[in-house]
Amino acid sequence: MGTGFFSSVDDVSAQLAEAGYLASTAVATTVFLADRLGKPLLVEGPAGVGKTALATAVAEVTGSRLVRLQCYEGIDEARALYEWNHAKQLLRITAGRDETWDEARTDIFGEEFLLRRPLLTAISGTEPTVLLIDETDKADVEIEGLLLEVLGDFQVTVPELGTITATQQPFVVLTSNATRELSEALRRRCLFLHIDFPDEDLEREIVRLKVPGIEAALADSVVRVIAALRAMDLRKLPSVAETVDWARTLLELGAGELDERVVRESLGVVLKHQDDIAKAGSGLSLDQVLDAS
Repeated sequence: MGTGFFSSVDDVSAQLAEAGYLASTAVATTVFLADRLGKPLLVEGPAGVGKTALATAVAEVTGSRLVRLQCYEGIDEARALYEWNHAKQLLRITAGRDETWDEARTDIFGEEFLLRRPLLTAISGTEPTVLLIDETDKADVEIEGLLLEVLGDFQVTVPELGTITATQQPFVVLTSNATRELSEALRRRCLFLHIDFPDEDLEREIVRLKVPGIEAALADSVVRVIAALRAMDLRKLPSVAETVDWARTLLELGAGELDERVVRESLGVVLKHQDDIAKAGSGLSLDQVLDAS
């Protein structure tokens, strides 16, 4: 059973737009299906295209609590699921010196001593929740087995306490930059969505929404130059967030239009490697880009 957040694909688009997230039809449709079918949503794509922002926007428009598991190399079950508060347990044992071990054990393995990490927090919550498992591809393969168990039945077994089953199923978003292949077993559990850089029309809309007061001509020029940069062989292609940052920068500089000087002085907002800046400086023909129809 799904979470029932949205009534239609158009409802997804409209609500996300209210949170400042302009979703393509493909994005809105997949979010709607994930909501209705109650399946985790695996979102892949290059860095900076709005994968994490999608989960944040869903949480905002639905009034849900956002629970985030940030994945990294070496993350383990204790950081993802739960662990026991050993220091507090030790203090409790010390305080009850006259108790038998059986009496103490019953107490120290209770809820009071359980540290709920993101996965268990999301499963055991009673309020609407969006669970964001961010940069899943950065975690070790072993974590995928844990995710399969938790996301398969939306329940967690704590040996000392028993099985904890979700009474309010979370809306789950897993993101990946595809730095490694996720297992087929995990992919089968999810609906899949690939988000690429937006087309120029959508990116212009995003810039106009995020940078109030920018002239249409300047927004158009920014988006065209960004598209030209993304077509180059750069170490890191400009993200949508960097497009917006550049537009804000130009507005703060009082630039009414793009010219060679303005681009040269502000390119560090968009490109974050010196060799990329040098490559753009030698390979980008601003007149040609801006004169293209």
